[in-house]
Amino acid sequence: MLHGIIDIGSNTIRMAVYLIEGGHFEQLMKRKATVGLASYVEDGIMQPEGIDKAVDTLQEYKKILQCFNITQVDAFTTAALRNAKNSRQAVGEIEKRTGIKIQVISGDEEATLDFIGATHSLNNASGLLIDIGGGSTEIVTYRNRQIQYKTSLPIGSLGFAKKYVSSILPTMNECLEMYGEAEATVGAAADFCNICEAEIVGIGGTFKGACALNNELFNLPAVNRRLETKNIRAIIGTFIGDLGMTQEMAVALMRSVPERIQTIIPGLVIANVLARRFQSHWITYSDSGVREGYIYSQIIDK
Repeated sequence: MLHGIIDIGSNTIRMAVYLIEGGHFEQLMKRKATVGLASYVEDGIMQPEGIDKAVDTLQEYKKILQCFNITQVDAFTTAALRNAKNSRQAVGEIEKRTGIKIQVISGDEEATLDFIGATHSLNNASGLLIDIGGGSTEIVTYRNRQIQYKTSLPIGSLGFAKKYVSSILPTMNECLEMYGEAEATVGAAADFCNICEAEIVGIGGTFKGACALNNELFNLPAVNRRLETKNIRAIIGTFIGDLGMTQEMAVALMRSVPERIQTIIPGLVIANVLARRFQSHWITYSDSGVREGYIYSQIIDK
């Protein structure tokens, strides 16, 4: 069975087509549009321009699905639309104009789906999983392949970029402001006060970009998906906006994170705070997450 999955996130809208047979699935195709929905939220209200952006992207995806006669389609949305004060109206407008039914998943549900998708093929039965998105950050600790604690924090890479960064790259003072909010928000997550994990399983665009920048700056193979947490602070320090942009810096950013130049450093600030809080030394990036978790829990298991 061919099945389309659409993930309407705070920064990107992604569509993937899977061949699902029994308890197994294969990703055949994927598309990504960097829309930045969170940047269209003003005073908690999703603006018409953001709705238009989502509609335009979904209509393009719909053309692809119709071309291949794919009728089994699931679409869901996360922080940008679920946290908007006019969430119900915005989602309803998008559904009306595209004909695509959209499920608004809660932060708790997103954390669970992240866990299912990212850990399904991991060897470690216990650990710490973090997903830094555009509008929220999900954290899950698990023991013996069972969730121990989970939470969704209202901080994300695009949200920080919009709130604190006045140019393309943040200044030193802007980084300090982001650190302040991230530390306060993470510190308020009481269930995680005594959690220490040497390694983080990281999913989402921030960790993907972190690996790409790490590999570029430290001359590692492009396929490497593991980085030392101490390198995150070094990467942030390299790209402080008021220190000046060299040609080497420009090349590194454009080669590694061309679609995330404005959000990668805000995301890494959050990652750095979390790594220090949990005394983690390593991060391993996993490219499986909420979409794969959705397939396992909502399609295969049912």
